[in-house]
Amino acid sequence: MKIVVGLGNPGKQYEGTRHNVGFEVIEVLAKRHNIAVTKRNFRAVFGEGAMGGERVLLVRPMTFMNLSGDAVAALCRYYKVPPEEVIVILDDIALDVGRLRLRFKGSAGGHNGLANIIKLLHTEDIPRVRVGVGSPRPGAMVDHVLSRFGAEEREAIENASEKAADAIECAVREGFEKAMNRFNLSDKPAKESPHSAPPLA
Repeated sequence: MKIVVGLGNPGKQYEGTRHNVGFEVIEVLAKRHNIAVTKRNFRAVFGEGAMGGERVLLVRPMTFMNLSGDAVAALCRYYKVPPEEVIVILDDIALDVGRLRLRFKGSAGGHNGLANIIKLLHTEDIPRVRVGVGSPRPGAMVDHVLSRFGAEEREAIENASEKAADAIECAVREGFEKAMNRFNLSDKPAKESPHSAPPLA
C-alpha cells in the first residue's frame, strides 16, 4: 500500500490558499480514481482505493499544517506502511507558481508540515512532490502562504495539480525514480528557502 498525503489546513477559510495545494492534488486524484475521501479517523480525512493496480490511501490531515505528522504517523502505524511508501504533496515558496520538484528524501526545506512528518516518522527518507506557489515579499510569509492565487496564477496551479497527479500515478505504477526523471524540470531548480508555516494548531 502507498499512502499519498496532501498537506493543507482544514476549514473553508483556507480553501484555495497557497498552503493548501496538497489538498487540491488529493481532490484531483480522488476524482480520477473514484476514491471517496470521506473516512474520518487518525486526525485525518482519507479514502482507500486502487491506482495502477496498487492499493493507495489518499489522505488530508485535519491537524492544521504544523501538526501534519500526527495524522501521517498514526496511519502508517495502523496500516503498517513504511515511510518510503508515503508520498507527501506540499507547497513550495522556492519554486515559481506551477513548477514541480520531486525528491526521494531530504530536509524539510523550512516547511513546517513536512518537518513534523519527518520528526514523527524518524526519517528524512520520505518521497515528496513540491508544488511551486511563488515567493513572498520580505516579511510577508504568513500572509503569502494563506493568500489565494490571482487569476493567471490559478490557471497555472490547476495545471500543476493535474501534472502533480500525473507524477504520483507514475510513481505508484513505475516507481518514484521514474517519476522524478519524467516530471522534474531539466533546468536548474531554484534554491530552497525557509518556509515558515503559520502558527496554527
